[in-house]
Amino acid sequence: MVCARQVKEPIPFSRPDVTGDEIREVVAVLESGWITTGPKTHHFEEEFARAVGARFALALNSCTAALHLALEALGVGPGDEVILPTLTFAASGEVVRYLGAIPVLVDADPLDHNIDPAAVEKALTPRTKVVMAVDFGGQACRLDQLLTLTRSPGIHLVEDAAHAFPASLEGRAIGSISDITCFSFYATKPLTTGEGGMATTDNERWAERMRVMSLHGISKDAWKRYAFEGSWHYEIVAPGYKYNMTDIAAAMGLVQLRRAGEMLARRREIARRYREALADDGAFELLSCRSPDEHAWHLFVIKLRDEALTIQRDRFVTELKAAGIGTSVHFIPLHLHPYYRQTFGYRAEDFPVATELSQRSLSLPIYSRMTDAEVTRVIEEVRKVARRFRR
Repeated sequence: MVCARQVKEPIPFSRPDVTGDEIREVVAVLESGWITTGPKTHHFEEEFARAVGARFALALNSCTAALHLALEALGVGPGDEVILPTLTFAASGEVVRYLGAIPVLVDADPLDHNIDPAAVEKALTPRTKVVMAVDFGGQACRLDQLLTLTRSPGIHLVEDAAHAFPASLEGRAIGSISDITCFSFYATKPLTTGEGGMATTDNERWAERMRVMSLHGISKDAWKRYAFEGSWHYEIVAPGYKYNMTDIAAAMGLVQLRRAGEMLARRREIARRYREALADDGAFELLSCRSPDEHAWHLFVIKLRDEALTIQRDRFVTELKAAGIGTSVHFIPLHLHPYYRQTFGYRAEDFPVATELSQRSLSLPIYSRMTDAEVTRVIEEVRKVARRFRR
């Protein structure tokens, strides 16, 4: 039975960091008379490409759209195999199915929850077209190992970096390493446009294909047909999609991009406090972190040690909620969902690491608008629940 008690103002799991600057830029776009894809969107693309060190960037309406376009540009089609982690969000797998390809799930590394390169190597077949690496929580995968595995057989590496801006790996910004990298600007992400995404690449052919397919398969600069300098004439060169970003979202993104450093610094400080407060508590296990200064800290995940507590994760989450602390779980692995079980015959025991991690992990609030008092309260409540239910 959950203990009923008076609580303070709840601390949500996530809260967007939006200032007057973002609001003023969005209002300026609304007043400009041009609110859909246009000059702001292209400026955002240029600035984002510069920020991550990529030759090309394409602003889109979601990371899901970016992943779909990336696979399509790389020629993924019916019967091809795409290797991806089972410990990920729905989007990573569903875009594979959009193209009629086969999602080949692999297990997670128990230390950092990222895709296990050894599992990837075992899953490679002559039908493998792409390996999709998901940067869990904001920490880059072992991209060096994955690139070594994929380069020889000519397999492409697509990076799902929905959690990983602004992250880096050994001094290189995420967005400049993999063949194509896909970012999310959803409301909970470190850089948000409300809804939105970005694809980056150094390959001009892939970039142009993604751009054409992002707006109905219409030939270059389709968005200009309503501009004074544009033309009503257009040509459909492929059956494309409707994935473009609006100037309203891009205006917000440009301000968020300028503020990315300060927002990251705050998340780093919160992560440092969490690590210092919880690392020595025997009730918890923290994810390994190769370099705190290269981590985007989109998530801060703790794993409960079942042998140290009399309750399991779901009850722990309920107790924190009763104390006014919002949490989440990342993720319910794909192989545990009905679609993947029924379509591909996956079972819980097929991926024992991901199955086990999903049962004892929870994510604590971490966002740049958190106050010091809120961080202290989260730590206190987490430790309090652990004390109450310690074996």
